Amino acid sequence: MIVLAIDTAGVDCSAAVYDSDSGAVLGQASETIGRGHAEKLMEKIDAALAEAGLPLEAVERVAVTVGPGSFTGIRVGVAAARGLALALGIPAVGVSTLAVLAAAKTGDAPVVVAIDAKRGEVYLQPFEEMRAIGQAVIGSIEDARDLVGKLGARVTGSAAPLLTGDDAEAQPDHFPIAIVAELGAAGDPVGKPKPLYLRGPDAKPQAGFAIARV
Repeated sequence: MIVLAIDTAGVDCSAAVYDSDSGAVLGQASETIGRGHAEKLMEKIDAALAEAGLPLEAVERVAVTVGPGSFTGIRVGVAAARGLALALGIPAVGVSTLAVLAAAKTGDAPVVVAIDAKRGEVYLQPFEEMRAIGQAVIGSIEDARDLVGKLGARVTGSAAPLLTGDDAEAQPDHFPIAIVAELGAAGDPVGKPKPLYLRGPDAKPQAGFAIARV
C-alpha cells in the first residue's frame, strides 16, 4: 500500500511517500518553518511524490498528524489530508503526535511523552511497549511530574526538561515523517481524521491523570 504521510502539527512541514509492503520510504521532503504551513505543504507533497517517482493517483491512503500541537498547523494538515482523500477516493488516517514521539523512543520500558503546552501546562500521554496506557491529556507540570514518578517512566518530548529538572533547554519536537507513515499504514481508517485539541479556548487544566491498562 502506498501511503502519503503529512505532518504540520509542530515546527516542521513534512511529507513522505511510504510503501507499507516493503517498509520503505520512497520519497520525503521536510522543512522546519515554525509557521506558514499552508504555503509550504503542497510544495512538500509534490517534492515527496517527485522523489518517489509516483503520481498523486498512486497514493492509496493518507496519514496525517492530528495533534496535540500548533492549532493552525493541525487545521492545515487535517484539511489537506481530508481533501486529498476525498478527491482520490481513499481513506485518511489521523496519527497522534504523542504516539509518534513514543514510537521514536526505542525500548519497551514505560515512557511518558510530554509536549510543552506553555502557560505552565503540558500535553502528555504514557506508553508502554509502544501502546498507550492512558489517555492524552493536558495538565500542570506538577501533575505531570507525579505521573512520571508513579510509573517510574522515562520522559521524552519538548517538556521533558520541565518534568525531570534537567538544566537542558527545551527543544521543539521533531520526529521522522517516516514514523507518521508507518503508524498511518497500521492504523484503522475509521471515519475522518479530526484535530486532537486538548485545550479549548477557555479550558481549565485537568486535575490528575487516569491510567488505564490496555
